[in-house]
Amino acid sequence: MANADPLLLVLKLANDAEEQAALLLKSAQLECQKRLNQLSALNNYRLEYMKQMQSQQGQAISASHYHQFHRFIRQIDDAITQQNRVVADGETQKEYRQQHWLEKQKKRKAVELLLASKEKKRQVVEQKREQKMTDEFASQQFYRRHQR
Repeated sequence: MANADPLLLVLKLANDAEEQAALLLKSAQLECQKRLNQLSALNNYRLEYMKQMQSQQGQAISASHYHQFHRFIRQIDDAITQQNRVVADGETQKEYRQQHWLEKQKKRKAVELLLASKEKKRQVVEQKREQKMTDEFASQQFYRRHQR
């Protein structure tokens, strides 16, 4: 049995690295979606609170209640601003993970290309060897026929 090509081990390692990078990318994508959902929830919460306050328009509202409302809206706005940063960080992480995965995929494809090239060369050598044996056999038969 011929020794296994060391490139097969390199290919296995490249496949493993690509799969790991794909898992990290998937995790980053899920985290990004979770962060976007949290931002959407904050925006919806702010909108609902504003609608609630608007429905009280025209009614007598105490100054302290009005002050609390504005303070609470500022807190929600601060949370939204912070969540926007968290979303942006998540997007950056996702892009980094995607580039990492693409690099691993590129490396795997390069190893596969090397293996395919080696196999093609091996097949050419094998075909030449077989052709040489066939030619030699044919010439020996021809020689034997003419010897009689």
